[in-house]
Amino acid sequence: NLSVDGANLHIQINEQEAANYDIAKDTGETNAPVEESEGFSFDLQSYELSDSNIIYEDRAAKIYMVVSDIEHQGKGDLSATTSELDTRTEALVTFELDSTNYLNKNKIELDALIGIDLKDNKYFFLKNDALVNQLPLVFDGYVKVNENNQEVDISFQTPSSDFKNFLAVIPEAYSKNIENVKTTGNFVVEGKFNGIVDEEHIPQFNINIDSENASFKYPDLPKSVRNVFIDAAINNTTGIAEDTYVTIDRLSFTIDEDKFNMTANIKELMGNTKVNAHIDGKMNLANIAQAYPVPSDLNLKGILTADVTTTFDMASIEKKQYERTNTTGKMSLRDFEYNSTEIRNPVKLKTTALTFNPKTVTLNELDGITGKTDFNATGTINNLLGFMFNDEKVEGNFDLKSNTFALNDFMVEEVESDSGNKGDQSEENSTVGEEKIKIPAFLDANINASANTVLYDNLTLTDVKGNLRIRDEKATLSNLTSSIFDGKMALNGEVSTKEDTPTFAMKLDMNQLQIGDTFKSLELFKVLAPIAQILKGRLDSDIELSGNLTDDLLPDLLSLTGNILANVMTREIDSENAPLLSALDSKLDFIDLTQLNLDDLKTKLSFENGLVSVKPFTINYKDIAINVDGSHSFDKKLNYKATMEVPTKYLGSEVNKLISQIGEDDIKNLTIPVIANIGGNYSSPTVTTDLASGVKTLTNQLVEIQKQKLLNKGKDKAKELIGGVLGGKETEKDSTEKDTDNEEVKEVLGGLLGKGKKDSTVTKTDTVAPKKDEDIVAEKAKNILGGLLGSKKKDSVQK
Repeated sequence: NLSVDGANLHIQINEQEAANYDIAKDTGETNAPVEESEGFSFDLQSYELSDSNIIYEDRAAKIYMVVSDIEHQGKGDLSATTSELDTRTEALVTFELDSTNYLNKNKIELDALIGIDLKDNKYFFLKNDALVNQLPLVFDGYVKVNENNQEVDISFQTPSSDFKNFLAVIPEAYSKNIENVKTTGNFVVEGKFNGIVDEEHIPQFNINIDSENASFKYPDLPKSVRNVFIDAAINNTTGIAEDTYVTIDRLSFTIDEDKFNMTANIKELMGNTKVNAHIDGKMNLANIAQAYPVPSDLNLKGILTADVTTTFDMASIEKKQYERTNTTGKMSLRDFEYNSTEIRNPVKLKTTALTFNPKTVTLNELDGITGKTDFNATGTINNLLGFMFNDEKVEGNFDLKSNTFALNDFMVEEVESDSGNKGDQSEENSTVGEEKIKIPAFLDANINASANTVLYDNLTLTDVKGNLRIRDEKATLSNLTSSIFDGKMALNGEVSTKEDTPTFAMKLDMNQLQIGDTFKSLELFKVLAPIAQILKGRLDSDIELSGNLTDDLLPDLLSLTGNILANVMTREIDSENAPLLSALDSKLDFIDLTQLNLDDLKTKLSFENGLVSVKPFTINYKDIAINVDGSHSFDKKLNYKATMEVPTKYLGSEVNKLISQIGEDDIKNLTIPVIANIGGNYSSPTVTTDLASGVKTLTNQLVEIQKQKLLNKGKDKAKELIGGVLGGKETEKDSTEKDTDNEEVKEVLGGLLGKGKKDSTVTKTDTVAPKKDEDIVAEKAKNILGGLLGSKKKDSVQK
């Protein structure tokens, strides 16, 4: 006895026909002659193979076969030259030839009594009953193994003509339990394989499938399928695989009052397949679910009418030589409804009309709704056959019109498991995975679109026109224009969902947008320019940005790079809920920030790695120019500096009293620089300034100017008085002074003469022509400004 459990065998043959089991090294030595001996005796009475799998993968022959979940038992005397082996086998079989799947985990059961003739290497099928899915078959014949080939002579047929045999061909997952299905009519499958199998040949065969005026009805469904006619055959008369052909002389059935008909000839099934087919009929799609157990999530409604004839070969489709194909006819679909877990919303098509031309398909009308979206489309499909038979993308050009178009209605959700595998997942895995919105990979389309309203996330765009190019999981928008936020917008850009992380890039030209609506609705603007939320008015802006997208196609802010050129047109500031204004106002009490002149304000921003840098720009408050520059992070942390030249008239009564006492115009036009540093964050900003120290310094120096001016004025009056006593000439200017001034000078002079011994340097100085008052004041002012502003301001005073 021999038992094998859990075996896995994977046989691989590559394109160069090298097999993975051929592992013996060629030594180049000639084997010595082997003396004849008695035959080998293998005394085995029974064996068992359980829970095992066999994969046969021949890339050279384009054959892929999997026999899985094998349970096999056999018993017999294998030591004898001739014997009988009684076997039972259960397995699931998948078979693919040249990319065409013929079996997909089809259940096979086989009870076989096999006659063995080891002398002639011949194996007979003595008594054999098989189930393919639920289709019973009996067969007999033999297989003989020769040195260079195998001889095959096997015939098979259904043991009865019950029409249940037809339902049994269909996998149980789709046909469900057929035991209680009521049937009438017949269904017969019979065939024969005969010939040689070697590297160039397969057995010649013919398989006939026939049913005449049959019907079936599932017990729990209200309608039946009637008038079933099948007349089909699969044949090969040459033993060359490429010469296999299929003829469907008739395939028709009726559900309720709807009838479907099909005829077809398919030649060179294993080579350059050539198809000549015709379908016609009218079908209420809702009746299908009432007559046949379709999947519960497949809910079809609508009236399908078709009359189409097509002729093509696969080589022309693979090479996209559609001019060598010929398809004619019409197809329409009315009041169609489709719902599935694979789409976001049910799709309802009021009218769909197609005209099949020899080379293309014209979409005459596609009028439908899904979710919030209504649409009407016309256009041309260039490769419908390639899409249907060669796994190509849908290529076409379309015109799309819509009253309301919600972009999220058309996003496909892709489930990704925790392990990172994409696509279909088991039920338990799908609940723990993440959903990603993907642009459909099967589309290669150019769409000229117009819509009265487009909805995306929380945005509403109106009067939208533009071109949309969808290809390779990327949507490219060109020359899109729309109205938004009471202004106009133009957009060019692209979104790609091909990689694991979606990406985007775009250029936006925004004209006359309402600032309040823009910053209320666009999270991106709130992050890029949070301070601008306090403005009332309109905005022009040119934006270039790129970055990554989240799984629901919203910008990943930390990945953004780009720049913005903005022009603000406003004379109003919304001071409510503006903590930054409050903080500035508490530090700069001489400015009413709500009265800033922001009309025609221009500024440029650049952003990268979560940081927004603002190029220097200037705003005005009355006669104060305020220069602003700095940066902030995407989490709204502020780092700005506002530099302003503040005229002395804004600096309080003490400073202005001193200036009025000095009485010089140059002094009256003095300004001091004030720097306000803005930090913290937008909701809780901090403001520091150097205003207090600047005012204190200016005040001290103005006091000094006033002292010097009074002193010099007293000296001049003293000179005039002495000159009068000594008989000197009184100047014109002094002759106009009032008596009260003379009294003040006398007091000053008395003070000067009443002191001790005069300093000779003072006397000498007094004999020199005195400086004019304005010269002394200018010099002192120059010193003050030099101390406050540096050399640049000194130069301006000297001028």
